[in-house]
Amino acid sequence: MRILGLDPGLATTGWGLIQAEGNRLSHIANGQLTTKTSAGLPQRLASLGDQLDALIAEHQPDSAAVEEVFVNQNPQSTLKLGQARGVVIMTAARAGIDVGEYAARLVKKAVVGVGNAEKAQVHAMVARLLPGAKIAGPDAADALAVAITHAHHLATPRRIA
Repeated sequence: MRILGLDPGLATTGWGLIQAEGNRLSHIANGQLTTKTSAGLPQRLASLGDQLDALIAEHQPDSAAVEEVFVNQNPQSTLKLGQARGVVIMTAARAGIDVGEYAARLVKKAVVGVGNAEKAQVHAMVARLLPGAKIAGPDAADALAVAITHAHHLATPRRIA
């Protein structure tokens, strides 16, 4: 099963594609989708959707997963993140792909073993779980962590969706 992990953001959306065969995971590709900060919000959201449409058409994932929204200090930033997340979920669903959603603490626990792990620990474990993967940046590493989490939950009888 090909799993597309997504770490939504308005400026940068990380993505990571893995192959899951039982408990065996392998890296296929990863990267970052970016939008022009000089463009208006509607154009940025449309661009994000277009880029994700092209990515899905190219890689044909079987399933997708996104990290749930977290509330940060700036309400405007939280709203923009939520809008980007909505575009990502809608684009995948429109392509006929089931989308799993996971809290950040659950992703950290699935990848590192503890829910309060630091980002550096998560990124180190992603690199260890997917040896040889050239990771395009921190957003792509986060997306791969979400994909790994989804793979683990699909492989267990106590599936969380």
